[in-house]
Amino acid sequence: MKVRDAPGMLRQSRHGPVAAVTMVRDDAFFLQRWVAHYGALFGRRNLYVINHGGGRVVPEIAMGCNVISVPLNDPHKLEMHRWRSLNAMASMLRQWYRHVIVGDVDELVVVDPAEGTDLAGFLEGIGRTGVLTPFGLEVVHLPDEEPDPIGGRILGPRRHVRMAMHYAKPCILSKPAKLARGGHYSDYPKLDMPDCLYLLHLKYCDRDVFAQVADARNAATADLGGAERRGRGSTTGGHWLKAARDDDGIYEAFARMPRVDGIDFDDVRAGMRESWRRRKGANEFWEYDRFPAETLHRVPDRFAGLV
Repeated sequence: MKVRDAPGMLRQSRHGPVAAVTMVRDDAFFLQRWVAHYGALFGRRNLYVINHGGGRVVPEIAMGCNVISVPLNDPHKLEMHRWRSLNAMASMLRQWYRHVIVGDVDELVVVDPAEGTDLAGFLEGIGRTGVLTPFGLEVVHLPDEEPDPIGGRILGPRRHVRMAMHYAKPCILSKPAKLARGGHYSDYPKLDMPDCLYLLHLKYCDRDVFAQVADARNAATADLGGAERRGRGSTTGGHWLKAARDDDGIYEAFARMPRVDGIDFDDVRAGMRESWRRRKGANEFWEYDRFPAETLHRVPDRFAGLV
């Protein structure tokens, strides 16, 4: 007897399937972009959002996604708990999905449009590999040159990036792998970094949004009793604390950087591959040399509207 699917049954996506998972506390601006980007590629049913604190805005924005609410806890253990949760979620999802994209809500993985396909098509074409590491690019805002606010799309109103070695993350998993806190390292022994694959870090994509998000994070640590007290044993990043902020200095530094047209990083990619090794002091993880970001790069027009 043929068994029919029940109404609403979760079906395998046509692209693999692929899942994406993140953890967020409010951050409405970035969550909207994350859901729109990955939802269009893979369908909202294949997106998993851990709602830290159970805020009401998260399920509203992520309607149709799989939302799991967890309570607030010790702010000094925030990063440890967050990445322990993301590792566990990615490991669980990998049993049912060919690829699992895991990362922060202000990070979006894209494929260079020159490749002739999008991220869904690219992953469908390569099948189950191992762990993929997109090259990291930080989208920055130059308020004096880019006065328009961000509307539906970020690339277009924002046209400049800087190389972000810390955000060349091993974030697309199709085989067992453990991610380090922050997702910056993994224990997978191969560096697989396709030339067409990029991770866009959006933290600095808008001066006003940056301030709003920082204000909310400062308030979050204060509400949990963690303001200005990192202390020994704390795993919460300094960027969550008000004392670590220098908003004006950050954006003034961007404006002073020399400019380059295009995003040719072939020499850097070669250096990353040549320096690939076990990480000192954390032998289970692997790393590459971090090269300084000394220039701003104007993104080619083909990227406009991609996110």
